[in-house]
Amino acid sequence: ADDERFNFTILPKNVGKRKAQIAAITQSSGDLILNVDSDTTIAPDVVSKLAHKMRDPAVGAAMGQMKASNQADTWLTRLIDMEYWLACNEERAAQARFGAVMCCCGPCAMYRRSAMLSLLDQYETQLYRGKPSDFGEDRHLTILMLSAGFRTEYVPSAIAATVVPDTMGVYLRQQLRWARSTFRDTLLALPVLPGLDRYLTLDAIGQNVGLLLLALSVLTGIGQFALTATLPWWTILVIGSMTLVRCSVAAYRARELRFLGFALHTLVNIFLLVPLKAYAL
Repeated sequence: ADDERFNFTILPKNVGKRKAQIAAITQSSGDLILNVDSDTTIAPDVVSKLAHKMRDPAVGAAMGQMKASNQADTWLTRLIDMEYWLACNEERAAQARFGAVMCCCGPCAMYRRSAMLSLLDQYETQLYRGKPSDFGEDRHLTILMLSAGFRTEYVPSAIAATVVPDTMGVYLRQQLRWARSTFRDTLLALPVLPGLDRYLTLDAIGQNVGLLLLALSVLTGIGQFALTATLPWWTILVIGSMTLVRCSVAAYRARELRFLGFALHTLVNIFLLVPLKAYAL
């Protein structure tokens, strides 16, 4: 607080992340805006690495790699840490290869101020069921950047450690918010996709159709067990094989055997996240 390089804006009450961001952005004067969540610690070189990526004027936003700062606390935090690694170094890295990360994560993302100023009205006035939206800020802001013609990038060497849920109840509430945002803002992104590389269309289809196929497989398996009292071995074998392949590839790429344990996430996905995402939809 004694550092003259910093100005603090104290709002009279909690008005949510979106309005707090807007209050800070409108009072700022720098060329770049760094968004860091309150539960996140960034590495000393994060600002310089993200700023280096933003030297290209075509880049409107860039995000760093997320890790769990409380990874060692529980089996769930270990699982989420691996989930973050896969989301960053598979999904975001692939999207960045084609110039369009579809969601720059809130814990550590840098934006071009001039681009944000031109988008603030759209960002602030987004409605959900007739009321001001209070979720999905990161994905919506990223899609607005892409709609304005900017690229969005991923910088894997810019490391940010964030506190992740350590109980299943908190984790499921987080996943419910994220699922609602994904479904809603995927629809908003559809008009943008034709102007992007065709891989991004494939990516959007794959993420949604893949979830649908998994849900149908699970329902069919449950139906078979209920009607014939026999286990759906083919369904179990296929899902198990896909899990083994994915975890093995991740363990090889990360050079860490712990990713074989990510197989546990398949059970969480089938029995908790698939029903939750259906409810979110």
